Amino acid sequence: MSIIKATLEANADGTVHLPLPPELRQGKLSITATIEPAEGNGSPRHEQLKGFGVLKGKISLAPDFDEPLEDFEDYMK
Repeated sequence: MSIIKATLEANADGTVHLPLPPELRQGKLSITATIEPAEGNGSPRHEQLKGFGVLKGKISLAPDFDEPLEDFEDYMK
């Protein structure tokens, strides 16, 4: 029996690929997995981002956002 501990990133289709050591690449395998979010992965869990208003206060615009840009003065005449 071998124990492999790995932090894997899920593919867009929800699958993960576990690289196996050479001695386990042939024959049948019995695999038991514990799946949990990795610590410090830098992204919030999907469940925390559900619903309207979850990003309230996280995004702001500069006070002069709607002001004309000096670079486009020639085009605005």
